[in-house]
Order: sequence, then structure tokens, then C-alpha cells
Amino acid sequence: MTDMTPRERVLAALRMEELDRPPVAVFTQSATIGQMEALDVYWPEAHSDPRMMAKLSAGQADVLGFEAVRATFCLTSEAEVLGAEVDPGKMNSQPMLKSHPYKDAFKAKEEVDLPSPEEVLNSGRPKVILDAVEILVKEYGDRYPVIAGNTGPFTLAGHLADTENLVFGIIMSPDEVKKWVKAAAEYTDYFTQALSDAGADVVQMSEPTASCDLLSPEMFEEFASPYLKEGYAKLKGAKSCLHICGNTYPILEHMIATGADALSIEEKVDPVKAVESVAGRVPLVGNVGVVHPLLQGSPEDCIKHGKAVAAAGLNVVSPGCGLSALIPNENLLALVKSVKG
Repeated sequence: MTDMTPRERVLAALRMEELDRPPVAVFTQSATIGQMEALDVYWPEAHSDPRMMAKLSAGQADVLGFEAVRATFCLTSEAEVLGAEVDPGKMNSQPMLKSHPYKDAFKAKEEVDLPSPEEVLNSGRPKVILDAVEILVKEYGDRYPVIAGNTGPFTLAGHLADTENLVFGIIMSPDEVKKWVKAAAEYTDYFTQALSDAGADVVQMSEPTASCDLLSPEMFEEFASPYLKEGYAKLKGAKSCLHICGNTYPILEHMIATGADALSIEEKVDPVKAVESVAGRVPLVGNVGVVHPLLQGSPEDCIKHGKAVAAAGLNVVSPGCGLSALIPNENLLALVKSVKG
């Protein structure tokens, strides 16, 4: 097993096969300034150029020794082509939403009137992401698993209609919330399959606004889970990985029930308890802290945390959430060393 390629090791881990060690890979946002400087590829330009995106997406492997490559770097591209204004960010910061184009339509309980997924998701930055995935498959796919990231339906609905509207709407206008999440799911489903068709081995979907910080487990089951289930049931080709921020221990059963092929969990979840709760039903990815130890700790802290996560039995050792661009190379190299030796 020691002569496995990173691709073979990661895919075997996602099949929950017995390995001599888990793989170590970044499944969420992976770019940092250290990688940008090493590769001479920088944000924000890399958000809109497929060749630059692919080069920086491979930085986690080429520069740091992680065992995957992964595009893209933010959760705003789908909302942008649907009319949201986006600040492109800087070298040290990701793109950020500046507007919610259907905020008033939600409040007025208007009918959902959006362009077709085919029309918008094959243009703009979604097309850049698809092209970057194809480049990664061609240039790295024989050795590394290609991971593609996209936005979950509840989160995308919040980007369009304003997350505050959704959260308050769960109490005041639940049918409106479901209407908009269902509409957003059409885009999520289409883009997920498009990423798979582009050659991605894993589509890692992020649903940060469906976390327990905003939704109770009962709310998650009613307003987020059904649309995830429908999408995953239709997906052909790629493995699916669902990431939700925060302490997701109370909704692990609900996350499993979505049918996702793997779950990515943040550092707020106790890794030992998570492994015990999941009990081998689905592979777990995570959950080394991105603030501490990766951003604020020492390399020794990162080695300690990486070894603890591996010892807990997570199938893939990974940062618990998207990387801050400010995380130093030495801490990420230490995390890789803690697992690979």
C-alpha cells in the first residue's frame, strides 16, 4: 500500500478500504499566499482564468505535498452569473457577495423567474471552473484525485434572496423558503453533474448556511436535506462530499441520510465522537482546525493535531474548512508530515 499513488489512496479511503495510513488532502478551499508566491499565480486574477486557476488549484500538491488537486476558491460564482454583485477580493481575500439580486422578490412573494441553468452555468466564472477542472484532469488526473467545489442549494438560495430572509422565512413564510431552495437546487444539481462530466473525481459541495449555527436539526431536515437528497440521487460519475461548517455533530445522521458519499466536518466536531457516531457508514474528511493550529499555531501544533485526527480514525485527514490565504507554508507542510511522515 505504500506504493499507491495519491489518487489511488484518496479514492480507496473514500471507499473505506483498509490502508496503512489515511491520505492527507485539502477538500475545501486550498489556495494560500505561500502557494501563490511559489507558483507566481495570484488572486484575484486566478478566479477568472482557467489556466491560472488550474495551476493554483494544484498548488496544494505541487508546493505542499497534499494528495489532491482542487478547484475552485470561493462560493460566489453561481450567484454572480445569476445577477449578484461580487467584490473580486484581493490576494489575501476571497470574492465576497455585495448584493442579493432576488431579495425583494422573496419579500414580495413573487414567482421565481431565473434563466435556465444551461444558459448561465456554461458562462462566466462557472465556465472558468469547468475548464480548470478539465485542465486538472488532463495534467494531474493520472496521479491525483481531482476535486471540484460548488455551492449547496440552501446556501445558494441565501445568496440570491438573502440568508436573513430565508432564516426568518422559515418561521414566517416557510413555503417561500422551500420555493427558493428548490429553485436554487436546479442550479446546484446541474453544476454538480457538469463538474462530474468535466472529469472531477469528487464534487465537494459546501452548505455553510445550513449549519447548526443557523438551522436546528429539524429545520435542516425540512428545508435543506430534501434538496440535497434529490441532487445526490441523480449524480452520475463523481463521488459526492458534503461540507457543512460549525458543530455538525447534532445533524450527522441527517447528513448521512442525504446520500452524500463522504462528509467533511469542521474542527468544532469532536473527531473521536464523530467516528463513533458514523460507525463506518460513510467516510469522514477533516477536521484539523484552520484557525488553530493552522493559522495561529506552530508547526509542532499542526503535527500534533494532524496525528490526533488520523488516530481518531477519519478516513481523510484534511483542514476542517477552507484555508485562510494567510496560513503559512510551514504549518501546512507540518500537517502533511504528520500523516505522511
